[in-house]
Order: sequence, then C-alpha cells, then structure tokens
Amino acid sequence: MNGTAHTAIGAATGFVAANTFHSSPTETIILVGLGAVSGLMPDLDIDGKLRGKITLSHKVIRLTALFIGVLMVFYSFYEGRALDKWFGIGSGLVIMIVSSLIKQKHMLTITGIGVLIGGISLSEVWLLLLGVYIVIASISSHRSYTHSILGVLFFGIIALKLEVSLGINGVFYACLGGYISHLIADLKILPFNKRGIKLFLPVSKIEL
Repeated sequence: MNGTAHTAIGAATGFVAANTFHSSPTETIILVGLGAVSGLMPDLDIDGKLRGKITLSHKVIRLTALFIGVLMVFYSFYEGRALDKWFGIGSGLVIMIVSSLIKQKHMLTITGIGVLIGGISLSEVWLLLLGVYIVIASISSHRSYTHSILGVLFFGIIALKLEVSLGINGVFYACLGGYISHLIADLKILPFNKRGIKLFLPVSKIEL
C-alpha cells in the first residue's frame, strides 16, 4: 500500500479517537494529524513520503560540514597555539573528509541523532525515544522491526509519553491506532500486497 493510503487510514484512526474522547475542534485536528503521521512511521525504513519530509538534503549537510571544516583549519592555523593548532587542523580535516562521505541514505540516521539530542536537552522522554526509533528505522531493512510487535510496543511507549507531555486525551490511541493500521494494511493476506510483514521478529521471520 502506498504512503497516501497509509496517511488517509491513519488520519481516520485519529478522527475516531477524537470522536471517542469528544475532543474540541483544535484537539481533533491534532489527533487527526498525529494519526496521519503515525500511519507513515513504520515506513521510515525506506525512502518514503515521511522520510523525505523530515530529512534535509545530504547536499546541504555536506556543504555545511565542509564549510565548518575549512573554517576550523584556517582558524587553527592562524590563531591556534602549539598542540591546539594541530588538533584544530586535524579536526577540521576529519570533518571535511567525513562530509564528503555523507549521502542521502545517512540523513535519517543524522536526523534521529539530532532528535535524540533534542529530547535530552529538552528533558522530553518521548522525543528522546523518537530519536532512538528513527535511528533504528534508518538502519533496519524494509518491513522488518518497524513492522513488528516490537515496533508497536516501542512506538506505543512514545505515544504514551507524548500524551502525558501534551496533556490531550486520545493522543495515545490516535498514534497507536495509526501505527497499527499501517501494519494491518501491509499484511500479505490482502490481495494487493505481494509481500507481508515479519510481525514476530526476532522470534520468527515468517511473513504474514
């Protein structure tokens, strides 16, 4: 199933959650939005719609890192003293070399690390866990752990912490419902799916 369909189904689960909790119009919009985003979350393990939205172009990051590296080299050369000078020049050269190796497939991992650091600095557990989720998704093969019961449980914890942080009833159900709807829509028993999901990883690799 494509990303548009997953988004629509996820949004519908958010709307159901909003009606269940008799949410205000503003809360309804939030729950529908969270459901839609959650409906796309399992597919962060591929270059899909959501992945493209939350990551910058690798060219931007590469150019920025290269610029920082060059500045470090020149600044250390002209302003540094003794050991600090060579350490600064070496660090700048390392940054320049690493920047040349950055590709688009690395961007989601970098994004996840950034979100994780943001969660730590803001003391938001849900954001920290989301960063961990994004990093795991970026290194997982498609339809593996993000499409498993482990993925559901981990995302459920994120959703629970987010509800506590926002103080809006229904956030947990909107997010979890959107996420689970994605897995159901990807099951092999549905006629339009050639592949299924490995729901019981790592215990079993059987596709359902």
